[in-house]
Amino acid sequence: MNTPIDTLTPAEAAVVSRVTVRDVHRIIDEHILPESFYSTDKTRGFTSQACVFISFYFRAADRLTSEERQRTIRIASEPNGSSRKRLVKDAFLTIDLETFWKDVEENLERLQAARAMVVSDPDILSGTPVVRGTRVPVYDVAASVSSGIPIDRILAAYPSLHREHVDLAAMYAEANPQRGRPRPRAALPAHAVVLTQRKKRRVPATA
Repeated sequence: MNTPIDTLTPAEAAVVSRVTVRDVHRIIDEHILPESFYSTDKTRGFTSQACVFISFYFRAADRLTSEERQRTIRIASEPNGSSRKRLVKDAFLTIDLETFWKDVEENLERLQAARAMVVSDPDILSGTPVVRGTRVPVYDVAASVSSGIPIDRILAAYPSLHREHVDLAAMYAEANPQRGRPRPRAALPAHAVVLTQRKKRRVPATA
């Protein structure tokens, strides 16, 4: 697989494979893939090639049993002088993995583009990750996407961005989830009026 990304975090592997982070962790916890596809030293990491089989395992669950999927993965990952097996033949089954290879390769390229788009400079917003060449915080853009705000409105709010910036910002944020405490709530808008500051007494729940 021709890609500069060699090792992926669980969140990155989930984005590239188009599955959940929980599913990615199951790969290790349930020993679904051969150990050569992942590492558990200090932190969990996955090879790029692992994403092909992670994607196949979960997305083919409605058509193949767990045993059939795992056997396909073992056959496809056997050394044969080629790093890429498109067809896997096992008894009466013939499984084409080409779609999974192409999908993962495209997602890896987009993840690489997202990485390259984001910069963190102490002189720009105190090091907050921003879209390269702008002062637009990446996670703010991604939050707008996850909130369901139409992309036209997002682009209107950030004139320096293009549609591709928005898509990659969402992917970057998903692959690199923020950690720590939630951000404090924003202050009230200037036109807002506080009607009362009285707090309602909490009524204990009855058994």
